Amino acid sequence: MDRLRQRADFLAVANGTRANSAAFVVQRRLRDDDRPIRIGFTVTKKNGTATERNRIRRRLRELVKRLDVISMRPHHDYVLVGRRAALTRDFATMLDDLRSALHRLDRQPKPPRREPQSELNGETPER
Repeated sequence: MDRLRQRADFLAVANGTRANSAAFVVQRRLRDDDRPIRIGFTVTKKNGTATERNRIRRRLRELVKRLDVISMRPHHDYVLVGRRAALTRDFATMLDDLRSALHRLDRQPKPPRREPQSELNGETPER
């Protein structure tokens, strides 16, 4: 498993499917390449001080380490967005929440593919 590091990758995953939990949100996006699963972690400043945000991020990283890789689909990017509840929520409960969120993501229908705006208006795109 690789890590997501660039902002553009995080933004791309944000446009994919998502599943909510009390302690985090899981976002997922299918890629068109054969690279391994990539995962990113983010916690916004509204979740507390830097030490609290780092603790949330560490707990999320540990969740993914303990999760069986089979739960995650190949050729996908995942982002875990931490919430403040991740500080106090029981770790075993969070692990169950993550498994449940990944299962819900698998059951969601694939979003329809968006056509560029110019093609929707009957115009041909200029190149």
